[in-house]
Amino acid sequence: MSLARTRIVVRLLAVSVLAALTAGCFQPMYAEHTDGTPGLRDKLLGVELPPVDKPNASPEARIGVEIRNALAFKLYGTATGTAPTHRLVLRFTTSRSSLIVDPNTGLPTSENLGIDAQYNLIDIASNKSVMTGTTFSRVTYDMPGSYQRFSRTRAIRDGEDRAAQEIAENIQTRLASFFYAGT
Repeated sequence: MSLARTRIVVRLLAVSVLAALTAGCFQPMYAEHTDGTPGLRDKLLGVELPPVDKPNASPEARIGVEIRNALAFKLYGTATGTAPTHRLVLRFTTSRSSLIVDPNTGLPTSENLGIDAQYNLIDIASNKSVMTGTTFSRVTYDMPGSYQRFSRTRAIRDGEDRAAQEIAENIQTRLASFFYAGT
């Protein structure tokens, strides 16, 4: 056997030994614990989501409900009935800007929607904040036709829904990281 082949075999053997040694270190994030400690899924079930504080019937109230519903589904799925251990307080602002304006009608044909969210996780037992964070979402949507008012309204709503889903996913990922690693 040549010297080059021997080196390759030794390297592959070293990698295999290191992989075997670290194989026991891997633990799935959402795995059930056999020692009786609550798993990540159980911890996420203990997060209470109070309604977002926005004026009733405002466009931001609809976005707040969309974020809350998306986050509740990501945290709980279809499970219910767990006593809350934490409360997640959510605040957000929205912005909209026209990217392309039709020179003939003066109406936008493409817009950008932004949501900037701040969240605070409060331990219910001590009423102290245990984690705070911010996240944002920027989505672009096109509005077909300058006089198609229903398609324009639907494009705006779809953009808001996509941004709300992104905000909920970012918060859920951060909460999972907090409950799993404690940071």
